Amino acid sequence: MRICSIASGSSGNCIYVGSDDTHVIIDAGISGRRIEDGLNQLGLTTSDLSGILITHEHSDHIASIGVLARKYGIPMYATGGTIRGITASKGVGPIDKSLFNEICADNDFMIDDLKVRPVAVSHDALEPVAYRVDHGCESVGVCTDLGTYDDRIIEGFSGVNALIIEANHDVNMLQVGRYPYILKQRILSDKGHLSNENCGKLLCALLHDDLRSITLGHLSAENNLAELAYEAVRLEIMMDDNKYDPSDLDIRVAQRSEVSQPMAV
Repeated sequence: MRICSIASGSSGNCIYVGSDDTHVIIDAGISGRRIEDGLNQLGLTTSDLSGILITHEHSDHIASIGVLARKYGIPMYATGGTIRGITASKGVGPIDKSLFNEICADNDFMIDDLKVRPVAVSHDALEPVAYRVDHGCESVGVCTDLGTYDDRIIEGFSGVNALIIEANHDVNMLQVGRYPYILKQRILSDKGHLSNENCGKLLCALLHDDLRSITLGHLSAENNLAELAYEAVRLEIMMDDNKYDPSDLDIRVAQRSEVSQPMAV
């Protein structure tokens, strides 16, 4: 089983997850050409995809949904609220409604040999979710676009072997940056995005001996730096009352516009 960030950040998101026989992407917030190029680097093509899992309807997650639907007819999986948001968006163009498969948070479903669990998250979208994907005894998680976390999030991603987790912003950079006050408040709210420090705190709650790979994702281009995110998360782990030393963990930062090194589970 592999998981790989094709693109991650406020300018566009697309994550690949797959087994030997089944391949899906989570979100399609970049161009279809970039998705194809990213899949090619993994030895795949867009035609190999068995499905597209959609977290929510914001443009940095659905930019090429319409193009992929019309060109390839790939089944799409999303909550009812997200489907309504996509169909109301003028930017995606017409989509054959039969391609949509409505899902519900906490209700597992299968895409061939992959078991998928949508996990409800707190974000300013209609019905957003994150995703856990299991294949046999292996499991991976993609947990981004959440302003806060709770026991439900921790339970949903407990025991995963590889994790892409949001470290969106450095609070100080955001507060002194050029964003308007209203946008700053939105990002800092419980329906905004997870800060570096809160990412580290959530990660501390998820650490276990078989969590082999951790990727920090969805970094803000304006309000974060890869080095800041990395060190802030490591510091939270170091300060937490747990048995883990950050130097013993495989922690990396997803590239904003380049394919990251695949994590094999």
